[in-house]
Amino acid sequence: MTPTERLYVGGVWTEPDGGHYEVVNPATEEVVGLAPEASRAQVHEAAAAAREAFAGWSRTKPEERAAILDRAATIMARDADAHTALARAETGATTATARGMQVAVGSSRFRRYAKGALEPVEQPLPPQINEAGPMGAAGVFGAVAVRRPVGVVTCITSYNNPWANPAGKIAPALAMGNTVVVKPAPQDPLSVFAMVRALEEAGVPAGVVNLVTGSAPAVGEAAVDSPDVDMVSFTGSTAVGQAIGEVCGRAVKRQLMELGGKGAALVFDDADLDSAVRGIGTTFSFYSGQICTAPTRVLVQRGVHDELVGRLAAYTAHLTVGDPAARGTVVGPVISAAHRDRVEAHVELGRKEGARVVAGGARPGLERGFYVAPTLLADCTNDMRVVREEIFGPVVVVVPFDDEEEGVALANDSDYGLIDYVWSGDVARAFRVAARLRAGGVGINTIGRNMEAPFGGFKKSGVGRDVGSYALHAYSETQAVVWPG
Repeated sequence: MTPTERLYVGGVWTEPDGGHYEVVNPATEEVVGLAPEASRAQVHEAAAAAREAFAGWSRTKPEERAAILDRAATIMARDADAHTALARAETGATTATARGMQVAVGSSRFRRYAKGALEPVEQPLPPQINEAGPMGAAGVFGAVAVRRPVGVVTCITSYNNPWANPAGKIAPALAMGNTVVVKPAPQDPLSVFAMVRALEEAGVPAGVVNLVTGSAPAVGEAAVDSPDVDMVSFTGSTAVGQAIGEVCGRAVKRQLMELGGKGAALVFDDADLDSAVRGIGTTFSFYSGQICTAPTRVLVQRGVHDELVGRLAAYTAHLTVGDPAARGTVVGPVISAAHRDRVEAHVELGRKEGARVVAGGARPGLERGFYVAPTLLADCTNDMRVVREEIFGPVVVVVPFDDEEEGVALANDSDYGLIDYVWSGDVARAFRVAARLRAGGVGINTIGRNMEAPFGGFKKSGVGRDVGSYALHAYSETQAVVWPG
């Protein structure tokens, strides 16, 4: 039996007005399940339910919110095997990625924000002595800045991680006392239903969490333009983010946006090339390059250019492409046939622009599935579209540079600025270069992340910061409270 989901509105599982659409396994092209097609009216009902629940939830004790989030994390971890199989089926991620980077990270984020619900929200300010005047008598005035919940938050999540990405929005929003309307990506929403069921089992009150889905853009539009929504948290393409920003701007709604990326990896001639190849190679392997933080744009100093290109080509030769459920598979499919065609079109465009295909460039010979061969393009220049545009697939482009000044200029010559990377044996230079990069984050000799560090982008890569305690700040408003001493 193909599982058929329903909307979750006001604590009730509800039949969708628009029927259902198929969620397809990108590795087998088989139907994984049927997701609901909500109407605009049902999305607005979900936002109204969140509005009604806000007064009660925002006044709950932090300890109560923490307990619910912690129970939800435990329930998600309890059912990790089933969640892993579902995530692998609807995303095409390998078993290791689905288990370790999707389900496990999703559960851990709920655990993190269970603790976050207990973090202090008050910041005492120095007292101020005021002289008598039009504003009143002289006196000493105390003040405190307090973080308050924003209200109703629409969480629109990306397809590349249906566990970690929704958890990174829902958990801190709830921890701060907000209520939410969750609208997952249409390609792989089924994991989010499992997440919401865990929250329901954990005892989240009716209306605090609402889940709406749909394959049509109208569903996301309704989740943004509802008058009951105070804030939109979005992860996805820059183009969609710009459209959301226009709607939010007209209504003066808060925004948190993680948008596109085209991460520059500056590799200097004194770099540890083994480390650089391992880091850059994750673009090919980790979720088939469908990750906005990937170092897809490699800027390499000429002294080590040929060696680095050769090592990257050798790296791709050892990547097994195939069934994500099979042991040993490193690269699975991309999310859909349409996206596979888009990635392949970019590779062909690169050829026409003069790039040299060093590895990949042809579709893998698999009978089924939306597979793209890990592809390395060399002899690129910064004006090529394959260098400037986000491809969001297992494709790396290489651009040479002569000196530090040119390398920094090339890195910053981009519409994007999410995470850049620097590989150099000279730590002082690496930190000096990092300070000049127009990016929300910089990895020095690593692609690793510190999950308490702020995350977000410069330029067209986003608005705002989240992760760690920064997410609690993102889902709150600051209120000043002043009193006479």
